[in-house]
Amino acid sequence: LTLVFIGDGAPTGNYGYTNSGYSVYEEENERLTESLRSKVSAIKSLSIEIGTEVKNQNKMLSEMDNDFDSTGGLLGATMGRLRTLSRGSQTKLLCYMMLFSLFVFFVIYWIIKLR
Repeated sequence: LTLVFIGDGAPTGNYGYTNSGYSVYEEENERLTESLRSKVSAIKSLSIEIGTEVKNQNKMLSEMDNDFDSTGGLLGATMGRLRTLSRGSQTKLLCYMMLFSLFVFFVIYWIIKLR
């Protein structure tokens, strides 16, 4: 590194940084910093979107849990009625109901299978 002095003893213009390659490294660092900044920004927006999606999925799962609980309660009440019905002397009626429900399940299975 050589500095050229003018009459009053002050070095000239760019202080020799261009000759040493300092500005090239500084420009490269700025370019890499800008690239890193854009990548961090993309990751940040992606993580925010993932967080929003997780919140929506948790809300949907909570609603499904409530629906399954209410369906379980309805099924429990139906089973209680069937037990009450089976305790009586109406076993023939119970067999007909069971056969009918089995038929309905097969029809529903067949309809779902065709889709």
